[in-house]
Amino acid sequence: MFSIIKKFFSTKEHNTISEETDPMKKFLIVGLGNIGPKYANTRHNIGFKLLDFYADKNSLTWETAKLGDITSHKVKGRTFIFLKPSTFMNLSGKAVNYWLDKEKIPLENMLVITDDLNLAFGTIRIKTKGSDGGHNGLKDIQNTLQTTNYNRFRFGISDAFSKGKQIDYVLGEWDEEENKSLPERLEVGCNAIESFALAGMNITMNAFNGK
Repeated sequence: MFSIIKKFFSTKEHNTISEETDPMKKFLIVGLGNIGPKYANTRHNIGFKLLDFYADKNSLTWETAKLGDITSHKVKGRTFIFLKPSTFMNLSGKAVNYWLDKEKIPLENMLVITDDLNLAFGTIRIKTKGSDGGHNGLKDIQNTLQTTNYNRFRFGISDAFSKGKQIDYVLGEWDEEENKSLPERLEVGCNAIESFALAGMNITMNAFNGK
């Protein structure tokens, strides 16, 4: 299956956000997290971390804009608009709604990246809809958009914490073993993001879920 995906990942070029771009060829990729250096390497910030990894890999520059940091990239005629909301996790919906509207991006062309305690570390699960699963960022997006029918990319952080320590664990930093494995997992995540826009959700889910 990865060989099917691989053919899409060539002929890349940088691109600034353009109002002339066909809305159906524009994709909003949202990484959820909390702003500030003290949260930068925490498990809860995997959405930010994955987008930063993608940006570094492709030499993209972040711009501080309304309700978040923004950058964009063009791959084979598709424009990726990457958003790291600056609203803090539990108000993510405001930023998501603003940029969907501003860029006139169809809801089906949005992908939201978040952490998931119910998945083993590094496991990917991509879905077209679902509940918020107790995640405050997803809960606010759902409440703001008034729908659960939006694409989400869940990155497993596992549930290796003792009773009563969930908050400390989620807001804690990656341990040594996790840090060693993260680059490979983030690379797979970048491929999944591109597949979402270039190959579509069905192929992407089949290729990356559980990987």
